[in-house]
Amino acid sequence: MKNLRDYISLTKPRLNSEAIFTAVIGFCMGSGRPFNWGLMAWVLLGITAVAAGCGTLNQWLEAEADGRMARTRKRPLPSGRLKKDRALWFGAGLSVLGTAILFFFVNDLAAFLGVAALVSYIVMYTPLKRISSLCTVVGAIPGAIPPLMGWAAAKDAIGPAGWTLFAILFFWQMPHFLAIGWMYRDDYARAGFPMLAVVDPKGGSTGLMAVAYAVALLPTSLLPAYFHMTGHVYFWAALVLSSAFLFYSCRMALNRSLYNARGLFWFSITYLPILFLVMVLDKA
Repeated sequence: MKNLRDYISLTKPRLNSEAIFTAVIGFCMGSGRPFNWGLMAWVLLGITAVAAGCGTLNQWLEAEADGRMARTRKRPLPSGRLKKDRALWFGAGLSVLGTAILFFFVNDLAAFLGVAALVSYIVMYTPLKRISSLCTVVGAIPGAIPPLMGWAAAKDAIGPAGWTLFAILFFWQMPHFLAIGWMYRDDYARAGFPMLAVVDPKGGSTGLMAVAYAVALLPTSLLPAYFHMTGHVYFWAALVLSSAFLFYSCRMALNRSLYNARGLFWFSITYLPILFLVMVLDKA
């Protein structure tokens, strides 16, 4: 039972719950009537396996660095509770399984997007964390793919509406992760990760970037109404929520305190589920 908990921990379940949730939103927004519950079950199973494989392989690659950070040193690999070779096979197996499910039971476009998320996260983002602060921007790409996968699973196509879901999540992630970076900048420095908050010790660039992406998010979040994906209720909800998100980003930019960074972080994790739930409930 203890090993089972460790294997589950390798998959980063809390982080990947966001990927699964946004994939469901994408599927719901792309679905017509009658709703295909069976297809959604396969989508959920496939995306969950791919996301779990990503999380496991990420921990396999970063085991040594995780051991140097206070918030990650108790993970199964740096603590020695699991061996690295087992994590490698477990992560690879989950990734292959998830891709196969998407290819054979959903469609090839969803499977391709799953592979794109896996490759960009493991091959591009994870190694780049040791090299450049641009890793946050690169990491936002696989992080924004799940709603696109859900949309593609329902439509077997993407189009402007599908890319809108991708863009909303992409722009949302940047202030969210910049806030996390500022909160844990000392930990990232100890691990040797040159995050923006580490190479920018005064925080000017970190705050400016958070505001820039929050500004980009505001009009982007209104596009579902423009593309007639939703009604007017969503438009006004998105306008209020995104304006508040911009406020929290500006507050952190003007005063880079731990309190303001946490405020932005907590609002960001409130913003996304509310925005997407209103989107589904007000679907046109």
